Amino acid sequence: MTRFDVFNGDADGICALLQLRLAEPKDSQLITGVKRDINLLSKVSANKDDQVVVLDVSLDKNRLGLEEALAKGASVYYVDHHFAGDIPEHPNLKTLINTAPDICTSLLINVQLKGQFVEWAIVGAFGDNLKKSALALCKSINLTDSEIESLERLGIYINYNGYGASLDDLHITPIKLYTCLSHYKNPLDFIKSDGEDFEKLEKGYHQDMATAADIHAHLEQTNVAIFILPNETWARRVGGVYGNDLANQFPHRAHAVLTLKANGNYLVSIRAPLNNKTGADVFCRQFETGGGRAAAAGINDLSFGNLDAFIEQFNQFYP
Repeated sequence: MTRFDVFNGDADGICALLQLRLAEPKDSQLITGVKRDINLLSKVSANKDDQVVVLDVSLDKNRLGLEEALAKGASVYYVDHHFAGDIPEHPNLKTLINTAPDICTSLLINVQLKGQFVEWAIVGAFGDNLKKSALALCKSINLTDSEIESLERLGIYINYNGYGASLDDLHITPIKLYTCLSHYKNPLDFIKSDGEDFEKLEKGYHQDMATAADIHAHLEQTNVAIFILPNETWARRVGGVYGNDLANQFPHRAHAVLTLKANGNYLVSIRAPLNNKTGADVFCRQFETGGGRAAAAGINDLSFGNLDAFIEQFNQFYP
């Protein structure tokens, strides 16, 4: 019997798995990738009686891989907060899916484990830009302001590290980062003990964000703003977290951050207005390679020739 742990390479996916495996250590094959590499079940070769855990990737985008694993006799535990579509009914499938805009996978696992490793859930929530949800948990365990700031920074940095066109764009691969973090039951201990990796992520984040801040908006209105980043390594790393930063600065406005790809098209990160975290997934699913969740979604390959039409649609969707 083989165990597979399949997880998004961002903060939420990593922190969800950290909680599970700290609570119940098991040897497993780790399947992950860059944040936008979400068709992860296609990489799993499961057979009868194998066990598969899937965290923080859309069931709708992994439907074929899920059906194949179930057909071969594997059991699957699926936890997520993205659009799922129709959830199959199967005796070997257990799901915990909640698409509410203030929920992430780490928070779902935290409830399941009754807060056993709540600090890691807080890191995951901060990473997914769910600041209110994260702060509510911080308050429940009486963290100091300094501890809260440290957990928020770590969540942002882990999330930032997941963005890139390939693993070569990342400062630390998600598997290496997860493995490093898995030695710590409390993320505050990681921050204190592993200064090298933390500082690497922190330095990279601030350098890339400073470069992004010099980019002028392609379109800036009261309802929406659109930024276009070049096909450069720093831009591929920063697109998603830059969108989060813009959403926090301008909570009444929707944002689109487009990063030029090597093929001439765009990778798109959408952030719904922070004060009305709805519709980002609906908007992105209009496009063939789009998906996500209500507050934050994306399009993996927007045709260069469709830019003007995209801008018009975005402007109309968030009037």
